[in-house]
Amino acid sequence: DHREALVLACDDSTFVILNRYPYSNAHLLVVPRMHTGDYAALEATTRAALAEVVDRAIRVIAAAYKPDGFNVGMNLGLAAGAGIAAHLHWHVVPRWNGDTNFMTTCGEARVLGEHLFATYDKLRPVFAE
Repeated sequence: DHREALVLACDDSTFVILNRYPYSNAHLLVVPRMHTGDYAALEATTRAALAEVVDRAIRVIAAAYKPDGFNVGMNLGLAAGAGIAAHLHWHVVPRWNGDTNFMTTCGEARVLGEHLFATYDKLRPVFAE
């Protein structure tokens, strides 16, 4: 079940999932199907497809949540903060003016105003369009 796995969209070379430990509502991961932690190991067509999916993810979140900005990036390698060093992915994190607080930075806790399945139900139809 895609909803249980939080998979919002997929194609032959990529998929988009909700982050199970998000920094904000609608924090997405754009993932290549190829299991690698080495960006250079991705074929050029896969890198291009991932760039297109990141673009689409930004547009979908913008339409559904109207954030003031985004953080987009990846952590390559354990030293850079990769949770699973053998599999790279892009983070697409919507941001709102004034959304930083002590909970994430000092309290080692995250506060979200929406359950992951509610976020899924809001974004999945937009990805399906």
